[in-house]
Amino acid sequence: MYSILIADDEPLICKGLSNLLQTSGLDLNHIYIAHNGHEALDYLRMEDIDLLVTDIQMGEMNGIELMHQAKILKPWVQAIIISAHETFQYAQLAIRLGAKDYLIKPFGSEQFLDSVRSALLQMSKPVPAQEELLSQLREHFQMQSPDPAKTQELNRLLQERSASGDKAEAAARLGLRGPYYAVIRVRLDPGGEAFAARGFRDGEVRLMQYAALNIASELLGREWSFAAFDSPDREISVIMEWDEAAYGAAGVDKISQLDMIARSLHHNISKYLNIPCVIGFSQILRGAEFLPLLGEQARKAILWNRNHQDHFVFYYGDMKWNLYNEEPTEEEWNEQNNAIVERAVEYIQRHYAQKGLTLNEVAQRNHVSPNYLSYLFKKHTGLNLWEYVIKLRMEESRRLLLHTDLRRYEIAEKVGYESPEHFSKIFKKYFGMSPSEMKGK
Repeated sequence: MYSILIADDEPLICKGLSNLLQTSGLDLNHIYIAHNGHEALDYLRMEDIDLLVTDIQMGEMNGIELMHQAKILKPWVQAIIISAHETFQYAQLAIRLGAKDYLIKPFGSEQFLDSVRSALLQMSKPVPAQEELLSQLREHFQMQSPDPAKTQELNRLLQERSASGDKAEAAARLGLRGPYYAVIRVRLDPGGEAFAARGFRDGEVRLMQYAALNIASELLGREWSFAAFDSPDREISVIMEWDEAAYGAAGVDKISQLDMIARSLHHNISKYLNIPCVIGFSQILRGAEFLPLLGEQARKAILWNRNHQDHFVFYYGDMKWNLYNEEPTEEEWNEQNNAIVERAVEYIQRHYAQKGLTLNEVAQRNHVSPNYLSYLFKKHTGLNLWEYVIKLRMEESRRLLLHTDLRRYEIAEKVGYESPEHFSKIFKKYFGMSPSEMKGK
């Protein structure tokens, strides 16, 4: 069963789409409705949402920004964008963020339901048993094995240091233009236990490697400029590139995009291949001569899994490597991580009542990626970051409710909610009673 979130500042549209879905025959668990981006984010943080349907224009937070925040929280959430205007820039950003469709108002009932069915269908692909999977992979890759010569050259591009002109020529020969590059490395079954336990032979391991490579290529599609290839030690590598225009274009932060891609890769490889993997990704640098350095950054990022074995996607820039002459000790790792969490707690305590506070903002203020901050925060405090924000907001709202004469809408305003109705929903979910019921006790 699926849960769908509809976000639109026009109540009639929300009601109409909700009624359509309820009578569609789709296997739906719950339909949530939000009238602005901030309300929608609360549902995304607290509920298991499978599909987001959002209008492009909703006041302070537009649909593109909402989708961006949703992908930071849960990259696997599917999204459909609806808009009153056929704006190419918005459509391009939406597709690049992974939107499954971009519908222009007014659209027909069947057009909308076809789009929803298509998005949900992609989520419900059955995961085959091991023998069936291997059989499918043998058939799929029988005539489509990666070009060995090109693969060798691409790997050499990451491993060998040479003159900048040589690297630029080699990159151009392989179809890479840059000039901005980043590297993502995916290490399959990092400890080797899963392949051994399932009795995989060398050829079958290669098939799984090719399958992971296929997942990466499908995920990135035509909207990204990249080269994906298999690498030694059960790895696949992805070189991402941007030209001057793409890199300078306004929109989503590029590191956030890399984080979304990496987390989506992990989710899909784990789901469809049922094998563990660890992913590391590099910073972004200008010039093909830096490709070996970027490859090394992605490799180092993967090493963090030794210290955090319950976390699987790592960004090189989250660790302040320049503070150390050698690889940091475990004590130095812990000091850095404790400092990150302490700064985040201090920031949240000062800003929890701010409207529109997001995980991305807290992460940016503390110079760390949202993904790593979320992981560290939960590990150190026992609460995920937004649970902590809600805890502070609810405790303050209860104090104001019981010890002042402020009205509900005034309390909602003071603790960071735009809508008194939405505030009441969060309050009741947290305390098990409405503000008026608590006030009357």
